[in-house]
Amino acid sequence: MRNYLLLTPGPLSTSQTVREAMLQDWCTWDKDYNEGVVTPIRKGLLAIAGLDEDEYTDVLLQGSGTYCVEATIGAAVRPEDKLLILANGAYGKRMAQIADYYHLDYVLVSLHETELVTGEVARRALEEHPGITHLSMVHSETTTGLLNPIEEVAEVIKGRGITFIVDAMSSFGGVPIDVKGLGIDFLVSSANKCIQGVPGFGFILAKKEKLMATKGNARSLSLDIYAQWEAMEKGGGKWRFTSPTHVVHAFYQAMKELNEEGGIAARYKRYQENHRVLVEGMRGLGFETLLPDNAQGPIITSFLYPSADFDFASFYARLKEKGFVIYPGKISDADTFRIGNIGDIFPKDMEALIQAIKEIG
Repeated sequence: MRNYLLLTPGPLSTSQTVREAMLQDWCTWDKDYNEGVVTPIRKGLLAIAGLDEDEYTDVLLQGSGTYCVEATIGAAVRPEDKLLILANGAYGKRMAQIADYYHLDYVLVSLHETELVTGEVARRALEEHPGITHLSMVHSETTTGLLNPIEEVAEVIKGRGITFIVDAMSSFGGVPIDVKGLGIDFLVSSANKCIQGVPGFGFILAKKEKLMATKGNARSLSLDIYAQWEAMEKGGGKWRFTSPTHVVHAFYQAMKELNEEGGIAARYKRYQENHRVLVEGMRGLGFETLLPDNAQGPIITSFLYPSADFDFASFYARLKEKGFVIYPGKISDADTFRIGNIGDIFPKDMEALIQAIKEIG
């Protein structure tokens, strides 16, 4: 039984069957686990993304999504390279923190949190900063709910020989992404987002030639994506270090449920409808969205405080009593709170949330 619905950008509410998948214990060395669960997950991720195994590969890595972003940047960007980071929120700026720790040569273009990372932003940055070899950005920036137009950025860097790193943490599996068509070299996401698993590991989809080029580059033993990939390839799905077996089984079940729902296109449609019901209902109650509709993604929605004396802590607590958990705001110059639209959540749940908010008054 659920204690409440998590209306957050992940961890999120999962299905009963995903939770039930964690009720058994599993051995990390067992063939049934490595060849029967881990290997199908790796193949399934490429299939979901529409990628050919001859040209693309993937690697699973223990930890949160940020572990995978750090592992990718730490292995893909060498000391002699130059990284351009296009950021419009906390998660883009986190890439710069990673670059600082690794003493990388990088340029951070930091936009306002309500400003999109467009093709023009990328073009101007490349003109102002010659010698860029790698470009990284966030697709769905959950600081606000912006969905950055990675298609525009991909068009600008096309043919320039720039390695394209995309943090698709809260979009992969829930928003269609043409990885090959956009020339994305590394796409990073996590088990506990749109595929609707639970926290514990993330994954990197990569062009094989780009991943091969990271051999020997990692500055961390645990975060060496090439070594992790090599162990999985040679060991039939074996992880180098103890894998989160229960989480992996939950993810295996979640992938099945994604395919049963109709894949990314169907899930995207449901998330869009969740968002529509939420926004229309909230606006009907007098709330305003932080972002204009043309910049808003379907993953999480930021709302402005309705008045100067609005008490978010009380609002949060009263909603939790009614079975809904939401998120505080994260923007620097506006008072906001956020409501997620993803997970095992449906339009009827959003209608129930609106009714609960109406009752709170």
